[in-house]
Amino acid sequence: MKRLFLAALLALLPGLAPAAAKPNIVVIFIDDLGYADIGPFGATKQKTPHLDRMAREGMKLTSFYAAPVCSVSRAQLLTGCYGPRVSVPGVYFPGQGEGLHPQETTIAEHLREQGYATACIGKWHLGDQAAFLPTKQGFDRYFGIPYSNDMAQPARGTSEPVSPLLRGDQVAELLTNPQQSRLVERYTAEATRFIRDSKDQPFFLYFPHSAVHTPIWPGEAFRGKSANGRFGDWVEEMDWSVGQVLDTLRELQLDEKTLVLFTSDNGPWLVKGTDGGSALPLRGGKGSTWEGGVRVPTLARWPGHIKPGTVSDAVAGTIDILPTAVALAGGTLPTAPAIDGRDLTPLLLGETKQSPREAHFYFSGYNLQAVRRGPWKLAITPQPEKGAPAPSPAPRLYNLDQEIGEQTDLAAQHPDTVAQLQALAQKMNAAIGGPNPTSRRPAGLVADPHPLYPFAEAETKPPAKAAPAKPAGAKP
Repeated sequence: MKRLFLAALLALLPGLAPAAAKPNIVVIFIDDLGYADIGPFGATKQKTPHLDRMAREGMKLTSFYAAPVCSVSRAQLLTGCYGPRVSVPGVYFPGQGEGLHPQETTIAEHLREQGYATACIGKWHLGDQAAFLPTKQGFDRYFGIPYSNDMAQPARGTSEPVSPLLRGDQVAELLTNPQQSRLVERYTAEATRFIRDSKDQPFFLYFPHSAVHTPIWPGEAFRGKSANGRFGDWVEEMDWSVGQVLDTLRELQLDEKTLVLFTSDNGPWLVKGTDGGSALPLRGGKGSTWEGGVRVPTLARWPGHIKPGTVSDAVAGTIDILPTAVALAGGTLPTAPAIDGRDLTPLLLGETKQSPREAHFYFSGYNLQAVRRGPWKLAITPQPEKGAPAPSPAPRLYNLDQEIGEQTDLAAQHPDTVAQLQALAQKMNAAIGGPNPTSRRPAGLVADPHPLYPFAEAETKPPAKAAPAKPAGAKP
């Protein structure tokens, strides 16, 4: 009786109640999904009922930014930094000697320090050498293809292209292209298994799909079911996968304990025609720093914490996921090395409508092409766009609140805004852009890279810079 009374008394005393439980965190990262490719952002030809449900039950983020292409976008998400800061400018290829530096601290490593189980299931694309794989970057488990699904090569003694499916850091299977039709199904089974296995402790699931990158391989149960060809079919299967994750959380009574973020690595690959998606009403697509190349459809769901049916147009992005996750887990970030992202918790919980960052910077490789603050976006380079006439010379100023499609240049009418944004761009470019940055960290390098399986033809490995597999000071 005395113990019950004491427990009740302690629960009422400020500062003595048990600390809030660390939330589970699930990040679902789709490949090449455009701004208008899911129902909550305007898609009609393909149906996405589970993502529609996410939007109803959570928040839609309409100014959420990734990067123009695959590898850099993943580096930004996992490190909280713009790609140039961590020397990941573009796309890695099989057998290449570069990757995300092992010394960079990922979300998985931060959360593992807070007692989280961690898993990466799907496309990695931050280097396929042993020193760069997910199991060396804080993930307890890895299952997936370590680069894009269009990078298949025939194995020695064969002629049919195959992709390596890894479990941990070992090649478990070599998948032919048609066997990719089971990727979503198999990834989803692994993801839900991890959730079940980890239900009694906080967990971080990073779920980067190979879908809907070309080649498009929807599962048998989804082929021909959408009104948008095989691309729409694969979007619908990806939506099914989201539903499986949400249903598993609900079944295990983890809904209110789990933040689920859904987003994409870049805009649609428009040059692929019907095998690409749509970014309308945005301009441009994958590979560009027009809004259509980097502004991606994003949803956040956390029942009991994120107010249902809300919409935020505050500027945010993949670089903000790491500081948000660390804050929610009760951790703190060191003051060095620098990260570019900021904690989105107040925004997600409805405590503010303001972006935690002063500006967002649009890099293509190491080239800073544009900067956004509030509604204003200043293009400081020509910004190439395939299939479209060259825009007028930079700088060009757009008001994205008034015209989301970036057509009307307002630079002449707002010289003060142009000058302010140019100053922000110059400062950031001096730090991490261009040929002589002051705050860029090194890339990860291995001296003698090899593909994960022997290719059919003589290996033509890209030249590697002389460097140890683990640079000095790298993590153990």
